[in-house]
Order: sequence, then structure tokens, then C-alpha cells
Amino acid sequence: MRLQTTTDTVYAIMSQQIFEKGREELRKVRREGRLAYWFVGIFSFFANLLMLTGPLYMLQVYDRVLGSRSEATLVALTILVAFLYGMMGLLDFTRGRIMGRVGMQFQARLDRRVFEASVRKSALLPDENSAIASRDLETVQRFMTSPVLMAFFDLPWTPIFLFGIALFHPWLGILAVSGGALLVFMALLNQIMLRKPVAASNSASIKAESLSGEISKGAEMIQSMGMLDAAFNRWQVARGHALRGQLEYADVGGMINAITKAFRLFLQSAMLGVGAYLVLENEVTPGAMIAGSILLGRALAPVELMIGQWVSIESARKSWGNLSNLLGALPPLPKRTPLPRPKAKLEVQQISVVPPGQKLPTLRGLSFSLAPGQALGVIGSSGSGKSTLARALTGVWQPAVGKIRLDGASLEQYTPEMLGQYIGYLPQTVQLFDGTVAENIARLSRESDPEKVIMAARLADAHDMILRLPNGYDTQVNSVGGQLSGGQIQRVGLARAMYGDPVLLVLDEPNSNLDNEGSNALNKAIFIMKKKGCSVLIMAHRPSAIKQCEILLMLEAGQRTAFGPKDEVLAAVTTNQKKIQAAKKPGGVI
Repeated sequence: MRLQTTTDTVYAIMSQQIFEKGREELRKVRREGRLAYWFVGIFSFFANLLMLTGPLYMLQVYDRVLGSRSEATLVALTILVAFLYGMMGLLDFTRGRIMGRVGMQFQARLDRRVFEASVRKSALLPDENSAIASRDLETVQRFMTSPVLMAFFDLPWTPIFLFGIALFHPWLGILAVSGGALLVFMALLNQIMLRKPVAASNSASIKAESLSGEISKGAEMIQSMGMLDAAFNRWQVARGHALRGQLEYADVGGMINAITKAFRLFLQSAMLGVGAYLVLENEVTPGAMIAGSILLGRALAPVELMIGQWVSIESARKSWGNLSNLLGALPPLPKRTPLPRPKAKLEVQQISVVPPGQKLPTLRGLSFSLAPGQALGVIGSSGSGKSTLARALTGVWQPAVGKIRLDGASLEQYTPEMLGQYIGYLPQTVQLFDGTVAENIARLSRESDPEKVIMAARLADAHDMILRLPNGYDTQVNSVGGQLSGGQIQRVGLARAMYGDPVLLVLDEPNSNLDNEGSNALNKAIFIMKKKGCSVLIMAHRPSAIKQCEILLMLEAGQRTAFGPKDEVLAAVTTNQKKIQAAKKPGGVI
């Protein structure tokens, strides 16, 4: 129990450190706009100072114009007030434009950073939705440009206005301060009561959206297997939780907003009532009575706005926390000195790999080497660690222990962009992106070389197949392939892996969707890449996939059980299987 408590404490401290690190990065970016904040503060000072125009106008009208019955004085005051209100509107408009640009600069400054971090997180944890981080950044940006942020600049003037009311008469000041304190208490109560419903609703909405995305991706299977009702029922349950959460915080927020609005109106009427009594007692003038009511409304306006928009404040606070955790957990990648194009010499030195989110390694103490022009087949049962090895070789997952070296340099010495130029990767599940076939082969590059695209397609023996498509290389595809079959998608993925003439080719179950023609094309492509001096690793179940391999590596439970020339390893595996089968027979001995 003590060990568990200590572990939880250490984990909490580490989580807090990650959060603080990410929050400091966000603050650093926010501080880049500090000059703009100063200008907004200065404009807010004069804008709030001009808010005294209305109360002062009422004082002059009631105490001077009506008493002297001077129309010239009324006209002069009205012209002056119109000018001052115009200046106040100009200042409000200007500070709003400044904050709009500050918010855009904040998002533009972090767009690449958040995008990279979210993609890295999704690569480590495929179940995570990388779009959430972008929405969090947009939520913070919208908050920075919203009127509710201006309320924070206006809020310091609330006690000043309340003090101004007290100058008219102490009773008016006591009433204003008491009412303001009660509204502040309601704001705090609003925060406490809404925090849990908002968090629960946001979490339920994310789950419902994620489930909806999964259903959309599996629409073909759902339709063909009669799963529509079951899928809808599951989505409806998730969506129901989200709607109930939204209804709960809407009810709570609406109740507090209604109470706040009614109380503020009552408070202004009470100010008029107390002011009228003091006028009857000849303790204040009628102008002070009206000015006090106007000043009270202006003093409480920021508080009422913050209460009414508390959901957006809470959402921005939650998004800020999410971004802090994301950026703290995935700091910026350090700059690396560009290395020359490496030779296809691969060394794996005693690596152990622990998949993200797990505690036990799926690869343990694995070592082997591969020379240029060689092809290595990695075989083993499902769950033996083949795909883990593929992710480690491409730099997606970092080894907890050991090193992977390419031409003597560890993979950490390359940035992902640099490493991607030298390694071609074909994952088990090939995903295409919205765009043309050529754009997908060119790895979405805007400045792709058509000659390199066609060369990669020829290497993958996919050129003729692509030409038979409706628009050839310009055929539009999407994330599920569009008009392409599973085998065609895999061959386009193979061409993408070969784009740019990589020195290392990692193919994870490359023939899982290929027919006999596709398998022959794959073996031809591997043969050509070997002749070019490229090293090839093939994670395979089918014997046809390792036809071009000279060396085999057998994995079981994440450990190397056999390594060497293909024929020797296959013979040893066959002998072991025969012994195991014989031992299972009656009278057999293991």
C-alpha cells in the first residue's frame, strides 16, 4: 500500500511538472503580444474613463440645465457628449481589433507546434484524436478575441465606479458595494456549480464524436453486416450522455444568469429608490440620483457579462490545460545538424521497446545487423513484436533501452523530416489522404517532382495500374481509398514508401491485400531496391512475402529465437514444429 501511495505521489508530481512546463511555453508565446496588451490596457483606461460621460451629463442636465432653463447649455453639453461617446466607441472598436490580431498571432505562432505535438501523440497512441488539440487552440484563440476578455480589462474599474457612487452619498455607496459583492459571490458560485457539468459534457461530447468517426470509417461493414441499429444505439447512448450534460449546465447556468439579471435590475431600481428618498431629504440632488443608477449599471456590467459567458471561460480554461499537458508531455524536437545521406547499413543494438501507455516491453534485448542490398524477413506469430519492431525502426516509437543506428548514427540524431527522406515505410493498414494519387505518392508534398513520382510508381510496379485509373495519376482519392481497391491502395502505399529513393525500406505485411499479380510486383520491387543498395525489412506471415529475403529473423514473445540465412532458419523452425507435434502425441515427451 505504501509503495502504491509513493508511486501515485511520484506520478502526480511528474504530471504537475509536465503541466507547468507546457503552461510556461504557452505563457511565453502569449507574452510575445505584451505590447499589444499594454495598448489595449491604455485604450481600456480611456474607454472606461469616458464611461463617466453619461452620469456627468445627467448631473449637469438635472442640476444646471433644468435649474437655469438654458437651451444653449443643453445644446453644448449634448454636442460634447456625442463627441465623447464617439471617441469611446472608437476606442472600443480599436481595442477589439487589436485583440483580434493578438489572438490570430497566438494561434499562428502555435499552429505548427500544436499540430506536430498532436501528430506525435497520435503516432504514439493511435486511439487518440489529434483534431482535439487543434480545437483546443481554436477555443483559446476565440476566447482571446471575445468580448468576455474585454470584461477582464474593465473589471478593475468596478471598485472605482462603486467608490464614485459612494461620493454622492454613503448610503448609495453601501448599497452599491453590497450588491456588487453579492454579484461577485454569484460569479464564484456559478464557477463552482458549472465546472463539473461542463467537464462531463465536454468529455461525453468527445466520446460521442469519436464513436461517430469510428462508425463513419466502418460504414461499409456496418451496412453489409446489418449493424446499423446496433451502431446507432451505441452512438445514441454516447450522444445522450453529452446532451444530458449540456442540458444540466444549461439549466444551472440559465438559473444563475436569470437570478443575476433580475438582481441587477432590482439593484438599479433600488438605487433609484434610495436616491429618491435622499432627494426628498435634501441630502443629494436629482442629478446625483440618476447618475448613481447609471454608474451602478456600468460598474456591474463586466461582472454580469462574465457570469453570462462563464461556459466559454470554463471551456477556454479547460483547453488551456489540455494544451499545457500536450506541449509539456511532447516538448519541441531539438534542432539537429543535417547529416549526409547514409548508407543502408542498419544496426539494432540490444533494444527493448515499451509501447506507449503500457508497462511491459513487447521487444526485449533484440540485436541484429543488416548490410546494404540485403533483405531481412521478420517472421513470428501474431503479437510476437513484428509491428513494434517496424515502428521502432522508423522512429515512431523510441527504444527504452538500446540503440538503432543507420550508417553509424542513431535514429535520434535525425529529425523526423530528415529520417523520412531515408526510410520508406509501408504499415499494416495503409491510409491515403484527400488528394490525387500523385500527391499521395509524393507524401503530400506541394513541390513534388513528377519524375520522382512516376519513378516510385514504376519501382512499385504500380505505374500501369495507375494509368488504368479514370484520371491516371490525377485521380482523386480520400482517406478510405475512394475508387481504389484494397490491393490498389497497398500498391500506392508501396510506391509512397519508395518515393525519394530511400536507403531503408520497412514493409509490414506488404502483401496482406495483394493478389498473385500484386505479390509478383512486390517481389520485383524488392529485387530492384536491393540492386540499388537499399536494405529491406519485411514483416510477414505469408511465405511469398519473404521470397527475396536472404536472412530471416524469428520473434516469439518479443525475443529473438532464430536469426540467420533463410534456408537454415526455416529448416530449424520446421524441425522444432515437428518435435512439438510429436511431443503432443500420446507417449510423446517434450
